[in-house]
Amino acid sequence: MGKPTGFLEFDRTDRKYAPVDERVKHWREFVVPLADAEVKTQASRCMDCGIPYCHNGCPVNNQIPDWNDLVYKGDWQRAALNLHSTNNFPEVTGRVCPAPCEAACTLNIEDKPVTIKTIECAIVDRAFAEGWVTPLPAETRTGKSVAIVGSGPAGLAAAQQLARAGHEVHVYEKSARPGGLLVYGIPDFKMEKGLVARRVEQMEAEGVVFHCGVHVGRDLSAKELEARHDALLIAIGSEQPFDFFAKSPGRELDGIHFAMEFLPQQNRRVAGEPPRPGKEISAKGKHVVVIGGGDTGSDCIGTSIRQGAASVTQLEIMPQPPVRENKELSWPHWPLKLRISSSQAEGAKTEYSIQTTGFSGSGGRVEKLHYVRLDGRMQPVAGSEGTLDAGLVLLAMGFSGPVESDVVGELSLGVVTRGRFKGLDASDRDYKLPGAGKLYAAGDIRRGQSLVVWAIREGRQAAHAIDKALMGRTTLPR
Repeated sequence: MGKPTGFLEFDRTDRKYAPVDERVKHWREFVVPLADAEVKTQASRCMDCGIPYCHNGCPVNNQIPDWNDLVYKGDWQRAALNLHSTNNFPEVTGRVCPAPCEAACTLNIEDKPVTIKTIECAIVDRAFAEGWVTPLPAETRTGKSVAIVGSGPAGLAAAQQLARAGHEVHVYEKSARPGGLLVYGIPDFKMEKGLVARRVEQMEAEGVVFHCGVHVGRDLSAKELEARHDALLIAIGSEQPFDFFAKSPGRELDGIHFAMEFLPQQNRRVAGEPPRPGKEISAKGKHVVVIGGGDTGSDCIGTSIRQGAASVTQLEIMPQPPVRENKELSWPHWPLKLRISSSQAEGAKTEYSIQTTGFSGSGGRVEKLHYVRLDGRMQPVAGSEGTLDAGLVLLAMGFSGPVESDVVGELSLGVVTRGRFKGLDASDRDYKLPGAGKLYAAGDIRRGQSLVVWAIREGRQAAHAIDKALMGRTTLPR
């Protein structure tokens, strides 16, 4: 806890955003950090609540009251050590996590939770600035080797943990840089990629070997990796997008793209990477319609606005959530309530209870999106049909599971909807694939599409399971 009476003395104050007319002109982060003195004040609001529900709200079980207390007392270095003991990449979660910990905070009963995410980000950013974050190579080597396919947050977390346990770790990434969707999915204005690059440098100094531009299952056989190493961890994510309009009229028109065709292109442009073969997608001068109301849809909005879209409209099939949740029904769990993302606030129009029925255009290009309004039972409302101008349609409706044409196909791994493997319960703690001696899985490919913070937890727990299987025991935390 912080100051015993802090929550009574101080109001919640959080980070602010740079003005819209400034931030949409560039691709850099635009969150304005709090001064250290204000962070200490906010940390002092952590109350002696008896049961810290924030622990359970946080998938990696951050010891939030402990590092809040340390920040309040000015011991930032110990706070950084505590934070890193449960989370390999707090600079990531401090920027892009939706903060279920804050929803679970006891002070959220009054809608004034501790600014946990802001404090977390301040701790790790100061730790890097002060030089407290250094490589932690293993003192002894085990002689065991582990291959990891995929370098998203699950693969990276597992790699770092296993390297620190003394194993030889090789990470295989199909793209030019490690990081997975941290690098190619999340826009730079939400998280600049230098943050990932410096973690990769730390991990390389700890002994992790990265093999980029290697597509396992195509360029390199997964079975060869399995034979070469003592364990093989599959952490390729859940990249197969849902396409609910596959049979809708006009779906074949040019200008209708999945979000993950659109977002990685811009991230590569910002990084100066050569474009990949295929059509370049741009929102410049176009009426953009984003279908899907989650984080990916929000990322499409912010990217489209920065590319110079004429207008951006977001469509959500679900009804508009309430402005304030019913605490008696939801707390301390994640509530369903209206949230306006920073990208939506930049000028997008959001429509709820609306269903896309098809597309039309001319010359092979999309020009109109056809829709119908839905009632409270999500049934079409007679006479509510209409159209929207649409020069670019971005489908951001989630992911059905892993791509099955490479690793999954080669190893004949059976998956079910949302990415889980047949015969594997997402709560299984050994992370081993059914009937596979050396094969493990972690992240979205194991539990289905989820949050970055859940992927980090999965990677850490998979490392725990692999180390225990290889050595008979483990000191790695779960």
